[in-house]
Amino acid sequence: MCGICGYYLSKKGISSKNILEMNNAIRHRGPDDEGFWLSDGLQGHSFCGESSTQQVKNIFPVLPDSESNIALGFRRLSILDLSEKGHQPMLADNQRITVTFNGEIYNFKTLRKELEDLGHHFKSHSDTEVILRSYEEWGTDMLPKLDGMFAIALVDLDKKKLLLARDRVGMKPLFYYEKENELIWASEIKAILKNECVTPEINWQGVYSNFLFQTTLAPETCFQNIYSLEPATFLVFDLNDLSSSKEKYWDFPTKSLNQITEQEAITEIDRLLSESVEKQLFADVPVTSMMSGGIDSTLITAKSKPYKEDINAFTIAYQFSENEVKNASLMAEKIEIPHHIKNVTDEEVLDQLKENIQHFEEPYSSLEVLMNAAEYAKELGFKVVLSGNGADELFAGYSHSLKLDKWRSTRKFNFIRHFIFTNDNFSKKVKNYFSQDSMLEFFRQSQVGMKPFEAKNIFKKNIFNKINSDLQDKKLSETTDYQGLFEYDMKYSLSSHHVFRDDLSAMKYGVEFRYPYLSNDLIDYVSTLPESLRYNGIQNKPLLRKVAEKYVHPEILKMPKRGFSFPLSHFIKTEPKVRNFILENLDNLKKRDFFNPKLIDDWWNNQNNEYDCVKIWQLVTFELWYQKYFENR
Repeated sequence: MCGICGYYLSKKGISSKNILEMNNAIRHRGPDDEGFWLSDGLQGHSFCGESSTQQVKNIFPVLPDSESNIALGFRRLSILDLSEKGHQPMLADNQRITVTFNGEIYNFKTLRKELEDLGHHFKSHSDTEVILRSYEEWGTDMLPKLDGMFAIALVDLDKKKLLLARDRVGMKPLFYYEKENELIWASEIKAILKNECVTPEINWQGVYSNFLFQTTLAPETCFQNIYSLEPATFLVFDLNDLSSSKEKYWDFPTKSLNQITEQEAITEIDRLLSESVEKQLFADVPVTSMMSGGIDSTLITAKSKPYKEDINAFTIAYQFSENEVKNASLMAEKIEIPHHIKNVTDEEVLDQLKENIQHFEEPYSSLEVLMNAAEYAKELGFKVVLSGNGADELFAGYSHSLKLDKWRSTRKFNFIRHFIFTNDNFSKKVKNYFSQDSMLEFFRQSQVGMKPFEAKNIFKKNIFNKINSDLQDKKLSETTDYQGLFEYDMKYSLSSHHVFRDDLSAMKYGVEFRYPYLSNDLIDYVSTLPESLRYNGIQNKPLLRKVAEKYVHPEILKMPKRGFSFPLSHFIKTEPKVRNFILENLDNLKKRDFFNPKLIDDWWNNQNNEYDCVKIWQLVTFELWYQKYFENR
């Protein structure tokens, strides 16, 4: 819905140019309006900006060049209550509580009715005001009640508290810099780096985990002293004693519905998903569905039709995606909806390659299609896009879930690695395979990033000595059943990886992705089902397939699982421009004295399988990340 940013500095005031530049760094997230609030900790004042709507400019003065200890900034993507009454930062009636909020609260009408019954009066039809009144009534106890995606920054001048909070599964990002009584936060790191108090430094621990897991695991980022607020967590900063504390407000239910039948589960999932789709279709702007041709997105599209007769869908076509496009077209024909197809050429990918890579705020390991999808949605006139993301994590959709039983049976032979004394590449890979002692290691193997021995060898020794390579702090519940893997998929694969990438991709073009599979009720229900229903070790998404049978075209149910990205390995082998692009950036990287140049050359010259290109791409994207955030500031 928007972008938020702000800061609190206890010992000095700084120029309002800081909040202006921070806000401008994320203007792509909210092109429709902007707003500011400045405070000395005692009183606060609201201001408009150059990009504010005329109605907002008629109400608030223009942001002056003045100093303050506290500042809030906001960029608006208007989706609900398009009037100036939905403008942020939004203040309580007594002007003592101020909130900025990024996201959507899908049960805001229900909460509004509950608050009205408790005596609260509303001035707008926005979900932002529901958050404000909810805080007045329940304080931080409001957070478990919110069903949606959100990042919240709230200042309470009476209680001298500053609150940062993030939704249950991290659909909306929130980063913060904390150092020496300074707290600076934003929806994207690039905004934090615009604050004069922040000098970017590399967090090599974050880079190491990024190379292993294809993403940096919250709360770490690749920047020193900049953190990602964990999902289902809120941080309270005390403006008096400058202390801060974090607290989780939700976790997966521990109760299990062991007596439920498969048909009962299918019926209830069907109902809950329909309910979620209906809620997430609500908007005061046009809505479309991103249909890739697989089960997840086609089922969401099919379920949308009864609630929104004019629903549209679109599909991104790229090299080797012919079957997906065909199936998406079959689905659109079956449910009789308009279907748009965008053919993304190799040239288009190359033209935007560097810019798109550098928009991400860390190295990454694939060629994303999502930015092309968001750009096309915007061209079609849509601000809101329904996505099938989340289904793989929720319903055991990834191929690595089918390897779980094999791992459980072979891990007793892990002692073999201690008797392998050769050091060739094959021996290293065997040792690596038999090093999966924990669920964390099993999950890591599935992410096809660098292997630990590869990451250790690629770093120069003086840098690797700064890294804690045992990753014990990244362990979650270490059960070896499917529930243990489910937790890793939801907390790491989904929260730190997929929805984070989704958000950056979509909001680059001022588009909002929504995720019907990730409603509170659906997550709570599925996570309490017995393993025998959720996972069978033979077929991915066994339950969701049975829900989909009566909605989607039969051909779609036969489709093998495929990622939504360009074929990187093929691109590298066949496209000279890509190879030149890679070699140019690897040459730059080898001069930086961070990594082992001989090993970089060895990796480049010995790509023996389709995944060997991933570690090359991670190094290339590191180089581009470094250029963007450390050299070209």
